Amino acid sequence: MNLRVHIAALLTALGLGLGGLLLPQMAMAQTQVADEPLADTALEMRARALMKEVRCVVCQAQSIDESDAGIASDMRRLIRQQIAAGESDAAILKYLSDRYGDFVLFKPPLKAATALLWAGPFVLLAIGGLIIVFFFRRRPTATANALSSAELDRIHAALDAEGLPSPAPEATTPTERREATASTERRDA
Repeated sequence: MNLRVHIAALLTALGLGLGGLLLPQMAMAQTQVADEPLADTALEMRARALMKEVRCVVCQAQSIDESDAGIASDMRRLIRQQIAAGESDAAILKYLSDRYGDFVLFKPPLKAATALLWAGPFVLLAIGGLIIVFFFRRRPTATANALSSAELDRIHAALDAEGLPSPAPEATTPTERREATASTERRDA
């Protein structure tokens, strides 16, 4: 037989053998241990209340009470174990915060590292307000777009050549408006 055929058969047998050995271990790694509630209902209610305050590190938008992730199940089991051992709620939350970081808490403590989490929304709101104020203050005024007297004369000449009435020039004071109206009436007469 060909040497290639022997090598291929040997590699296939080796792969099947290793796959057969590793497959049960991989399946066991994927199984989750079901959550077992505490026997005392008061302690279980306390555990559930704590679980609602802790963010799932995988889902991030869910508490570990709602999450189906494996790590959430591990964290629930850890909380139940610590409650059964007599730890206080603050000690359990501190332990989880030390282990996973302050991000794991839905209400992180106010300290230098989390100041941006607390002040961030207000800072962004203030920056947005300043941008709006700056934008509306910098808008060009109507006088910046006003036509020069030479341009106005050309417009009046073009309208007169077509036989159309010329608009009254823009006036800012009542006296200027009266004078503009009077000059328009004299020109039209």
